[in-house]
Amino acid sequence: QVQLVESGGGLVQAGGSLTLSCAASGSIFSIKSMGWYRQSPGNQRELVAGITSGTSTNYADSVKGRFTISRDNDKNTVYLLMNSLKPEDTAVYYCNGLITIPQHRDITYSYWGQGTQVTVSS
Repeated sequence: QVQLVESGGGLVQAGGSLTLSCAASGSIFSIKSMGWYRQSPGNQRELVAGITSGTSTNYADSVKGRFTISRDNDKNTVYLLMNSLKPEDTAVYYCNGLITIPQHRDITYSYWGQGTQVTVSS
């Protein structure tokens, strides 16, 4: 079984920083990409940042220049460094992984973490 475990969410004041971590574990053949999504009340879940196995990254326009995504392939872990946080960054943040498993190496599955709450006070 594949599991994504998130950590690092919490309450922070505007202008502060926070780092989220997501570790993938279980029966994994390969991780094609990992990313962070967020969802706040009244909004659809949106991609915040993504990173491929080749280290190519992409960011939502709203977080460019403030957030940085990185990964440690040996640990199957992805990080999201969030700087200069704003109240509008308040949301539940979800980790996502596009992962293949040994018994189905030709199929890429999408796995989700449980979500972690990030609240930015003004």
